[in-house]
Amino acid sequence: MSNFDIDTFWNSEAAEHQDTAAKTFETLKPAFNEILSLCAQSIENGGKILFFGNGGSAADAQHLATELTVRYVENRKPIPAIALTTDTSALTAIGNDYGFEDLFARQIEALGGDGDIAIGISTSGNSENILKALQTAQNQGLKTIGLSGRDGGKMAAVCDLLIIIPSNTTARIQEMHITLGQMLCGALEQKLGLV
Repeated sequence: MSNFDIDTFWNSEAAEHQDTAAKTFETLKPAFNEILSLCAQSIENGGKILFFGNGGSAADAQHLATELTVRYVENRKPIPAIALTTDTSALTAIGNDYGFEDLFARQIEALGGDGDIAIGISTSGNSENILKALQTAQNQGLKTIGLSGRDGGKMAAVCDLLIIIPSNTTARIQEMHITLGQMLCGALEQKLGLV
């Protein structure tokens, strides 16, 4: 049995979460507002939002796409969004035939249109399949948004707008990604006049 102390663990996790949340809310409102405006403009012009990420970020991608296509708070007109992480046949075929780095880029080639939004989620900002997808999206006329952490990694070069969570801890970065992602869903509903 280890000398694990639940009080120390609990208080440390809570303090780190609260510190990251405080820094996020102190610094990222302007970037969030720009992303909200870009997404709202796309939807108003008939576009859609494509979300993608790996691991926990893949779960965030499908969570956020669902909030938009179904509802966030109240029943309303659906907002067009797709998670590129959920089609197992596409993912396994692309991975097998082209390679893991093409998982999302290939789907963006097929589904992305001029004026759509591509939102790549990567805590490190360096996932090759995310970077390739964002570059493909830019080449096809999509607006690109990144959700990252740490120093933002290589995403800045392929993102029109980038949110960098002020933390080096993966769990804290992911917590803020889903928080800001859900806030984006709620803000979009209101900005588009759907609720």
